[in-house]
Amino acid sequence: MDELSRTLEEYESDADAYVRKYCTESVAALYGDPFFDALAGDRLLDVGCGPGSDVSTFDAAGYDAVGLDLTASFLRAARDREPTAPFVRGDMRDLPFEDGAFDGVWSSASFLHVPRSDATATLREFRRVLRPDGVVFCLVKRTPTTPDESRDRHFEYYRPDEIRALLERAAFEPVRVETEENWIRTLARVGTTEATRVAGDPERSP
Repeated sequence: MDELSRTLEEYESDADAYVRKYCTESVAALYGDPFFDALAGDRLLDVGCGPGSDVSTFDAAGYDAVGLDLTASFLRAARDREPTAPFVRGDMRDLPFEDGAFDGVWSSASFLHVPRSDATATLREFRRVLRPDGVVFCLVKRTPTTPDESRDRHFEYYRPDEIRALLERAAFEPVRVETEENWIRTLARVGTTEATRVAGDPERSP
């Protein structure tokens, strides 16, 4: 069983408990202001939306948000919570959306489940579905928050310089990289400089 399948199986095995846990707060309500301020439009994609707490925040703020998740139970809970919002089942490594469909991509504690070998390609998918003035928010872990969290789920842990380098390789320009206890919050824009475009394209790298 691969890493994402193991994580998905864990979430589905105790979905009600995870839904209760993830509905206790909205990361977007707590930390979303820099992301909102950087947006040039209102079309958002919440990658790894879970049961939809951040989509509720986006909706209340007047944004046009789409939620995407791989866990079917989370999507059912999200649709119950926000019956008028669109929710899509899909893998963030191969997003089922057209190029340039969104002004912002929000990824709160979801990208960290992607194996490191797929990390750059996944961020390039985020880049693909963003418009030229798009922005991405990505919340990842720096260290474990509980001793046994990796027993049934897969996590990748990053240093600030590592996540910054990944964003640059995926043709983003990091704007903010902030650490707080176990977490790293990042905000990046679609790259516009030649250096960033080369960094995001291995065939053009020196």
